[in-house]
Amino acid sequence: MSTPYFGWFQIVRLGLIQACLGAVVVVTTSTLNRIMVVELALPALLPGFLVAWHYAVQIVRPRMGFGADKGRRCTPWMMGGMLVLGVGGVMAASATVWMAMQPLYGALLAMLSFSLIGLGVSACGTSLLALMAKQVPEDQRAPAATTVWMMMILGFAITAGVVGKLIDPYSPQVLLQVSAGLSVLTALITAICLWGLEKTVEPVQPASPHGASEPVEKQNFNQALQEVWREPAARRFTVFVFMSMLAYSAQDLILEPFAGAVHGFSPGQTTQLSGWHHMGVLIGMLAVAGAGSRRVAGRLGSVQDWMVGGCLLSALATVGLCSSSLAVGWPLRANVVFLGVANGAFSIAAIATMMRLAGEGGPGREGTRMGLWGAAQAAAFGLGGLLGTAASDLAHALLGEQRTAYAAVFGMQALMFALSAALAWGLRNGAAKREPLRFGPVFLLKGRSRS
Repeated sequence: MSTPYFGWFQIVRLGLIQACLGAVVVVTTSTLNRIMVVELALPALLPGFLVAWHYAVQIVRPRMGFGADKGRRCTPWMMGGMLVLGVGGVMAASATVWMAMQPLYGALLAMLSFSLIGLGVSACGTSLLALMAKQVPEDQRAPAATTVWMMMILGFAITAGVVGKLIDPYSPQVLLQVSAGLSVLTALITAICLWGLEKTVEPVQPASPHGASEPVEKQNFNQALQEVWREPAARRFTVFVFMSMLAYSAQDLILEPFAGAVHGFSPGQTTQLSGWHHMGVLIGMLAVAGAGSRRVAGRLGSVQDWMVGGCLLSALATVGLCSSSLAVGWPLRANVVFLGVANGAFSIAAIATMMRLAGEGGPGREGTRMGLWGAAQAAAFGLGGLLGTAASDLAHALLGEQRTAYAAVFGMQALMFALSAALAWGLRNGAAKREPLRFGPVFLLKGRSRS
């Protein structure tokens, strides 16, 4: 016996949980970042290290997913993860306040706090995606992914705006109150959304094609992970996620400096440029969902077509950034919007593919597979910013000229996108068969990602 497939009401409830997750994370990675650097005059390296550390902690995602598989329920892991995340958020705010008086002890507490944040995101985010893979029907996966990720982005935007107003003018007491209130509110919303969402199911014994004879409940984590890693599609998709997300995240920290140093954009103009990129990402996400409307079902390609095409167009757009560093009068804003559209298209197609592949090797391993791919994404995001900035500094040192240096870095990113497209093509023609887009209602999406 299995549970009925989720309808749009249940999908929106999952989207609210994802929005709550994003709300807590955006305060710890953005608001606290600014307070450490501006109000406390601490080195920017400190918040950068803390954000990278919370990504490093997410290497535990496969273990979290295995726990959900073994218990056959994702609800406890989502609720527990949100509670751990909320505690980590409050501790991070307390650590930031403490840094004003005792920088060393505050930094140590912050490291512990960001460890909890990484654990909470891993438990909640991995289990949420695993539940979607199990319960969302095949013809609604891309619009469901779009809905959930759009709600997360909405959570980012609303939280950033509201928290920004509440803590202005800044005071440590207000920061602690707002952080505590946010954690309590998100925990309550998550509990309400989870109430009765996941029905009890009968134990399912996976019929693994790779020779695993033990049931899920009797296997240990290493056995389960090895079984998943023996699946060719799972291995290839892991490499694809890492490569594509590495290319995606590597541009984040160098796009605005590039626009300022090479094109003479002011700080306000570079911020607007990032806004244009995000707008393009949203357009690309919506395009994948819109292509699957019943009127055009199957005529605009498969999920894998969009994944391959999005990576190729991302490579082309990044080559455009290379050209813009060497050409005069290049339409940089249009290039950045084009890059965003391509990024959004391939990321939503990748999430839809992820949900399908999670159950393709047999039931009972959805959480472990999602955890493996989530760990690959977290590792890529943690390394991406470091790789992008380090490559930029190295190119400047070796080439001694800004335009050529930035062109070299963007060229490297274009190559990574092209390699990602090749991996996606292998999934399209190999383990992942061509599947027409036959989506239900077009959505009223990272991440990739990026929980």
